[in-house]
Amino acid sequence: MANILVVDDELGIRDLLSEILNDEGHNIELAENAAQARAARARARPDLVLLDIWMPDTDGVSLLKEWSSAGTLTMPVIMMSGHATIDTAVEATKIGAHSFLEKPITLQKLLKAVEQALARNALRKPGLSGVAIPGAAEAKAEPADAVTVPGALGGAPAVVVADSGPQARQTFELDKPLREARDGFEKAYFEFHLAQEGGSMTRVAEKTGLERTHLYRKLKQLGVDLSRGKRAAI
Repeated sequence: MANILVVDDELGIRDLLSEILNDEGHNIELAENAAQARAARARARPDLVLLDIWMPDTDGVSLLKEWSSAGTLTMPVIMMSGHATIDTAVEATKIGAHSFLEKPITLQKLLKAVEQALARNALRKPGLSGVAIPGAAEAKAEPADAVTVPGALGGAPAVVVADSGPQARQTFELDKPLREARDGFEKAYFEFHLAQEGGSMTRVAEKTGLERTHLYRKLKQLGVDLSRGKRAAI
């Protein structure tokens, strides 16, 4: 989880980026111009800034120069624009911008740029470089796909799905009506993936092959607690 400042004079862009990054578990602060961005930078000390180049008061490149000159460019900055030239992007990078995203910004490019910027920022923090994180190796372990059906030849009517990770072991009664049994499986399935992806609706949608609007509707129908996965990740 990171504190991310989104600076853009377009309300729609701010809302969209905020929704996506909130789904990823980050804390988001919004600013619609350079004046608000300065105040937010001084107050919140963000881990990352997404900064639009063209703004009504002070443009993003000038604000980037200002932070760099004042020695307050201590966080990675990702520049954004739909009209900038290559020269503008190169100039911003030379000043100290981490990267540049061209609008309209695709989901994959946004998440990749944010992940890379935060990873670089983490390495720059004192005491983190070369430090082993307990459990990191275990967290990367690939889950098993073994499915066993005990009692299928006359025992208890249940299916046990054996796997690794949170909520991966489930027991389902097979003597229920099909709809009830299916709903029980689907709820456990989505709860498992929410836990695996830290509550990120974006990643769960990609993982399960569902469009996000349909996924929200499906989870609501099944009564899935959407905050459960995020709590597990904290």
